[in-house]
Amino acid sequence: MPASTSKEPQNVPLPQSPSPMNVSQLPSKRKGKEKQATGISQKRRVAPKSVDTLNTWNTSDVDLDWGWISLADPYTSKVPPVFTKDGSYFFSLVGPHIKIYSVATVQVVSTLSAPRSTSGDVSSDLLTCAILNPHNAFQLITGSLNGRIHIWDFLDANLLKTIDVSQPIYHLCAHEKHKDAVFVAVARPSKHKSKDDNAVVLRVSLKTAPASKQSSVQKSSEISPIGKTLFPTGLAFSASGEWLVATAGHKAYVTSLSSPNPQFTKYVSPERLCCLAFHPSEDYFATGDGKGNIRLWYCLNEQVNVKAVGVEKKTQTSSFHWHAHPVASLAFTSNGAYLLSGGEEAVLVMWQLETGKKEFVPRVGAPISTVSISKAGHEEEYLLGLADGTYLFISAASLKISRGYSRIRIDPSVVQSGASTSKITASPIVSHATTSTLILPSSHPSSLQIYSPTSSKFISELEVSPSNRVARKDEKALEPAKIELVVITSSGEWMATIDRREGDANSHGENYLKFWWWDRKAGFWILNTRIDRPHGLSKVTDIAFSPSQESASLLLVTTGEDNNIKTWSIRTSRDESASDFWAVRSTFSFRSQTPTCVSWAPDASLLAVSLGIYIVLYDPITCTSHRILTTPECPEVSSNFFVGTSGRYLAVVGGHDLALWDLVLQSVRWHYRCPSPIKTVLPLQDSFVVLLEAVTITYACIFSPLSSAPSRSLKLPFTLRGIASYTPTNFVGITKDWSVVVFGDNVSAISEEGSAARGIPTSSVPQARTLFQDIFGKSAFTPQTFTNRPSSAAISASSKVRSLFDGPSYYMPPLESLFDDVMDDFLKPRQVKMASISEDDADVGMDVDEPADVPPAVVRRKLVVNEEEMGMFVDLFKAHALKPKSHPQLPPARKATANGVSKPRTNGHSTPKKPSVKVSPNIIPQAPTSSSPLPATNGKKRKMVSD
Repeated sequence: MPASTSKEPQNVPLPQSPSPMNVSQLPSKRKGKEKQATGISQKRRVAPKSVDTLNTWNTSDVDLDWGWISLADPYTSKVPPVFTKDGSYFFSLVGPHIKIYSVATVQVVSTLSAPRSTSGDVSSDLLTCAILNPHNAFQLITGSLNGRIHIWDFLDANLLKTIDVSQPIYHLCAHEKHKDAVFVAVARPSKHKSKDDNAVVLRVSLKTAPASKQSSVQKSSEISPIGKTLFPTGLAFSASGEWLVATAGHKAYVTSLSSPNPQFTKYVSPERLCCLAFHPSEDYFATGDGKGNIRLWYCLNEQVNVKAVGVEKKTQTSSFHWHAHPVASLAFTSNGAYLLSGGEEAVLVMWQLETGKKEFVPRVGAPISTVSISKAGHEEEYLLGLADGTYLFISAASLKISRGYSRIRIDPSVVQSGASTSKITASPIVSHATTSTLILPSSHPSSLQIYSPTSSKFISELEVSPSNRVARKDEKALEPAKIELVVITSSGEWMATIDRREGDANSHGENYLKFWWWDRKAGFWILNTRIDRPHGLSKVTDIAFSPSQESASLLLVTTGEDNNIKTWSIRTSRDESASDFWAVRSTFSFRSQTPTCVSWAPDASLLAVSLGIYIVLYDPITCTSHRILTTPECPEVSSNFFVGTSGRYLAVVGGHDLALWDLVLQSVRWHYRCPSPIKTVLPLQDSFVVLLEAVTITYACIFSPLSSAPSRSLKLPFTLRGIASYTPTNFVGITKDWSVVVFGDNVSAISEEGSAARGIPTSSVPQARTLFQDIFGKSAFTPQTFTNRPSSAAISASSKVRSLFDGPSYYMPPLESLFDDVMDDFLKPRQVKMASISEDDADVGMDVDEPADVPPAVVRRKLVVNEEEMGMFVDLFKAHALKPKSHPQLPPARKATANGVSKPRTNGHSTPKKPSVKVSPNIIPQAPTSSSPLPATNGKKRKMVSD
């Protein structure tokens, strides 16, 4: 049906109309279901410019699954990471996967995936607990909700054994005192679960039953119950392995495994217990409760074995209190002197057990879920697992963050608290083409994060609205400002955000429009302009940038529940800075209708605004309406967008209906009706995609402007809460369970290091810092071999002599063997121009008997001594040696000590006698240099040779 128009177009350039469709080209008339499948209504076939309506749509028409990959899983581990025995790696449970991280780099090096169960329920495959095998440090034992215990060889990335307990496993522990057995806390398989007893602790033998040895999933040879509990929150062994403690509800269940028939003794807590930790050397444990209290329990004694039926005991405890919210995790330091705690406050608290004093590491970025102790190297570190999936290492010496790792930071418990699940704008997500990054909500509703899909790394976080990171005050949750809308220009230079906070009885509402400028040099977004209440106290319904590449002609359009449409442009300040800022350019409205959606034509010549039952086309320069479109097929228009690169067609969406306008022919080209409401429409180059959501599935129909029948019908195995264009043929979205996915045609998996299972060679274990590296520098870890004493040839060259000091001191030979050569290298003799020596004097000199094993490189040069020089030495000898009484006695020579042994210092040769030599009158007397003698290690004395 042609639409009614109120005004003809004025100077609106529109493309030429294609050739109209002939009636003879339409399918012949059919009956029943065949008529529904064609989508052609014979009543409206008389209009060659309008294709008819498809009234129904069947899910059986879906062709195939649409390709998709996951960029980040929504799972955040609540299980404390497990470190290897040498502290080089740690294991983190992420859904059904085990991610192995390197402690030195905090990067994923391998991923182990548990086999899926035959039930098909994905949630049952989640891993819930993990420990190292106390009898084999290279094996990891995990438990899952499908009731299976997996034993892994993580060095070879192999699954060694699977034992089926047939009950969901929540906690797992083991001790070297109990060989080939683990203790698990499982849910009881009962249809009518009692409120008092809905879990049980079992002792499971790791030995396989003979009947299931050949099966891939084996049965345990022995399973014996220990006792019943409430839903467990902790299960742990004492350091001695004698005591087993479980926490559940308001009770701590304690038993001694040394008794022939172990049974639980219940100790009552005033508050609900949340976590459990055992002291590393003494027999007492700590618990954290829902009110933020930490208690130390001293109940492990002979009274535990005294069984009193129906009696719940109390025992001596000591308590600490700082946390305002439940304690999420506890951990003792390796020496047992400190206790670490963390929770919702995003603060790590260190308690000194002897004095009760505490220290803090505040503002770690997100609520703390797990606390672990890293023992790699000589320095102890604390590993924090945050609620948004981030891992942080805290130095025990400086109490500062040393390094960390994070991918996409999403905390569903925080983001979902106030987000609407019915609107797609509840989780804004956009693609920044300039940097090939994604901008999406962070773990806090007031912040955005920048993530790189190509490198699979978290880049940075943008705090759009500064907010208090404390989750709640007392029991009432605080209402933070939430980012509702985000758009980026096609050039990637500007970004606009809308953040809003609802008002209450104690505070007024907030609504801000902020413009951000991309600093290419710094690689970060900088706040340029903030507009307070752009539409008063009313909510902003939609924003859109014009598709211009130049900032001078760039416009932003906003629509609000105050019935106004506003355009914003860039202006330049008149002061000396001449900086650019954004300001309102125009404000207009239409018949007191509330605008809900705005879209731009590809050439920015038209602006289409949805207002109730109308679609109004505006000139963005003059803000005058060109045409008013009404679509009876869509009684309530929710959104609109231009189709194709020419902008000839305009798609209108309202409820279950989709109509396509031909702006040249000024009529509805075709109409399509869906069985469920349309969630969103995604534009392609010359077509578009319509997304329909079922309960757990999203259906996608790809349309062409020329036909009302979808060219392809596809489906995705999830529902979406936020979508954005990623590439010309692909899209990125946030699913309802907070997983980030890329879907579309020709989607290829992103290769990420450590995303697959691979072995870990022992030679690739990174070296941790040691005390020697801190003392002697990084070169202390350079592989050097000093097994034997260096030879004379090795220490004669200056480069080799100096290189000896680059290594650790404990690798160096005795200093007495290096002194002469070191001094020769550092103290160079003065260069004196020597006179020519006649042939008669050429045979005068000092010969040295060099040892046979000394290379030519270390042979010393011969000295030429004239008669005048020798006479001076004779006079000196007579004056000081033959007449000692005329001079005071000289102090004895200082003894050199090397490696703790005192030895007399000698030159290595005997006292020379007066030789008969020929002298040259031009020779200047010189004292013998320190390079003349050979090291004493050669074991031979020098001999004076003359004619």
